[in-house]
Amino acid sequence: MSTQTLQKELSDILASADIKINGPNPWDLQIHNDAFYKRVLSEGSLGLGESYMDGWWDVEKLDEFTFRVMRTDIYKKARLGFRSAMDVMFAKLFNMQAKGKAAGNAQQHYDIGNKLYQFMLDKRMAYTCGYWKNTDNLDQAQENKLDLVCRKINLQHGQHVLDMGCGWGTFAKFAAEKYGAKVTGVTVSPSQVELGNEMCKGLPVEIRLQDYRDVKEKYDHVVAIGLAEHIGYRNYRVFMQTAARCMKDDGLFLMHTIGQPLSKTSSDPFINKYIFPNCLVPSVKQLTTAMEGIFKVEDLHNFGTYYDRTLMAWFNNFNSHWDELKEEYGERFYRMWKYYLLSNAGSFRARHNQLWQMVLSKKGVLGGYEAVR
Repeated sequence: MSTQTLQKELSDILASADIKINGPNPWDLQIHNDAFYKRVLSEGSLGLGESYMDGWWDVEKLDEFTFRVMRTDIYKKARLGFRSAMDVMFAKLFNMQAKGKAAGNAQQHYDIGNKLYQFMLDKRMAYTCGYWKNTDNLDQAQENKLDLVCRKINLQHGQHVLDMGCGWGTFAKFAAEKYGAKVTGVTVSPSQVELGNEMCKGLPVEIRLQDYRDVKEKYDHVVAIGLAEHIGYRNYRVFMQTAARCMKDDGLFLMHTIGQPLSKTSSDPFINKYIFPNCLVPSVKQLTTAMEGIFKVEDLHNFGTYYDRTLMAWFNNFNSHWDELKEEYGERFYRMWKYYLLSNAGSFRARHNQLWQMVLSKKGVLGGYEAVR
């Protein structure tokens, strides 16, 4: 097909979202390479992201462009592409988050340099959605979230908590400092273990290089803040069984996870290739099916609209510190990371993605669980 035909086809698709090719609005695409049209129409979201990384197009407000695309579901009209179809097939055939693969998947994202995350995140280095109730400050929003988690599990002084997928020990440090808890955190990222133990020095906190499936001890409570997106749909049942095995009968398990409205077996091709290899955002159905006979749901709290604000704050931090990072990472990384952060902000703004905190118990809280907001 000619360039003009392909441009018209894409223009017609974008029109339902009020997006124009080379238009005047801040969400309109500005095309620099005519090969863009064929690439996007044949490769879908992967071609869209890669062509942005390659500088084939720009948009003043990338988050607003993505919001409009996601809100109108027009991304479904673009063809999947051969590489993306292969990724879907492999995800169905193989366990891409088996123990032998999980560490490599995590390290591709989390071991790219602690300095990047120290510049981008809040002062406590929380790499999950903040709780922006009654604040417009990222540091406070993340402290609000950490305190919310502690209050939801009714954390008491001296109790021992397991933090599965603990990152840099953000929750562990907060729970130890503010609630007098003892915390054991596990992660498969060596960089996180090194910095996490340094950040938590002098506190009753242990950060281990360990797969969550290998934890054997019993704890008063278990939290998993941002781990469920990385375990893969084939492992949801084992995830629930592990949390239950490691928790005392009267304990509470808090799971904080991004969620989506459809049950899928593979992730967005761009995110899978460049950002979070072999990740998968779960649905409520997938999670509740996995916990049948293991846990009772005490509380389900959706504050996904706060992830938009969190991602925008992360981008602003990243962007403002780019001069200190660019020699190490380069321009193509900048465009990739910008695309990752702002496109996800637009997705949460469109309510395509959700953020759930679920409080689970083994036997049910006697007298009922009082929801904490």
